[in-house]
Amino acid sequence: MRAIWKGAVSFGLVNVPVRLYSATEDRDVSFHQVHAEDGGRVRYKRFCQVCGEEVAYADLAKGYEMDSGDVVVLSDEDLSDLPLPTAKTVELLAFVPAEQVDPVSYSRSYYLEPEKAGVKPYALLRDALREAGRVGLVKVAIRNRESLAVLRPRDDVLVMQTMVWPDEVREAEFDTLSDGVKVSKAERDVARTLIDTMADDYDPTQYHDEYREAVEEVVQAKATGGEVRRPEEPEQKAPVVDLVAALKASVEAAKKSRGSQGKAAKEDTGDTSKRKPAGRQKAAS
Repeated sequence: MRAIWKGAVSFGLVNVPVRLYSATEDRDVSFHQVHAEDGGRVRYKRFCQVCGEEVAYADLAKGYEMDSGDVVVLSDEDLSDLPLPTAKTVELLAFVPAEQVDPVSYSRSYYLEPEKAGVKPYALLRDALREAGRVGLVKVAIRNRESLAVLRPRDDVLVMQTMVWPDEVREAEFDTLSDGVKVSKAERDVARTLIDTMADDYDPTQYHDEYREAVEEVVQAKATGGEVRRPEEPEQKAPVVDLVAALKASVEAAKKSRGSQGKAAKEDTGDTSKRKPAGRQKAAS
């Protein structure tokens, strides 16, 4: 695995140097958008809606649209000096009961690996969290985006789970749930019996992505049957030229070139238009 962040966990007066690794990976089947006729990749170009020109990546900027419709353009320099103390530090805010953190707030999971100099305080924090039955509430900035997160032990490793901010969690306001539906005790008992019948321990090895496996089988079958395409290299098209305009320009250039050559010839031999033919001159007496 490749570390995506390096910094330290600020634990009281102790800083624990750590590396951050993604704890999960996306294994979903990915597809390219291609032309159904020849299998060629479909590309998208960035263009400006105002001038209609294609915009190079280096010319892109961040734009914040105001309620009035006006756009404030921000450069990297505008944002580089903003205070972000958690850019290199996992700041511990409090130790809270794990059950008080709503799982709907969780975003992504990361493993924290201690540097050699921080192995002992790392182990101390891990074991203390496990014995206290609490998680560490922290603030951290990853890729210039600060978020809340929790630290918790998972076997011998500390896991950090980032969270969305409280104002980013939507309220579940559904009219259908406000109709005052009542559930009888008999119905609850049957539901509880069903739950008890299906009760089991969670074994993650029992579950797998059947849809992904089915898609891979379809792809493999089509490939084995020869239903594959080798897209040709895109043809490098010459710039579009207005043929008529090009021919007219060539004619004008030829005229100018011929006129220049004629003028140069006259300058070299002198103007002979006023000279009389040699045969008409009288012989000297």
